[in-house]
Amino acid sequence: MQIERLAIPAVILLTPAKFTDQRGFFSETWSQARWAEAGIAGPFVQDNHSYSAARGTIRGLHCQIAPAIQGKLVRCVRGAIWDVAVDLRSGSPSYGHHASAVLSAENWRQLWIPGGFLHGFCTLEPDTEVIYKVTAPYDREAERGVIWNDPDLALPWPVAPAEAVLSEKDRVLPCLAGAEPWFHYTP
Repeated sequence: MQIERLAIPAVILLTPAKFTDQRGFFSETWSQARWAEAGIAGPFVQDNHSYSAARGTIRGLHCQIAPAIQGKLVRCVRGAIWDVAVDLRSGSPSYGHHASAVLSAENWRQLWIPGGFLHGFCTLEPDTEVIYKVTAPYDREAERGVIWNDPDLALPWPVAPAEAVLSEKDRVLPCLAGAEPWFHYTP
């Protein structure tokens, strides 16, 4: 397994080994012991699977606050996405900054996004499927979000605003400015 720390060291890009032969391939996509060595201990309590029909579909920016803070281990099993994590831990040297990676069925990468970060992605191909493990179950009361095109975050989304496909819920999320601190950084 290859491990790469991104611009924000808490966000980790992992590429599991893939063993290919005439039948196809085999890959260990999660191993508690191996991922713990990389700093991802879980425990994971839920798997989520999303399908996006159109290229340019944006899901995010989302997070959950205490008592249901979620860490996410994200992988793309069909198509490709631009995946992004935004640091929301007040006091963090990287507060408001982002780390991103392209995840695809072809490159087989996974992105670890710890609690305390916003998460979102944009599909780069039609018919894209994403599977991610989370460290806390979905909790509607703990759910928070920030509008995908917040000018203060200035994320480099790989889609023109007029071409972005969003849910109604994601279209009306607030900007980050003026939001109370949801997370605190501990070195």
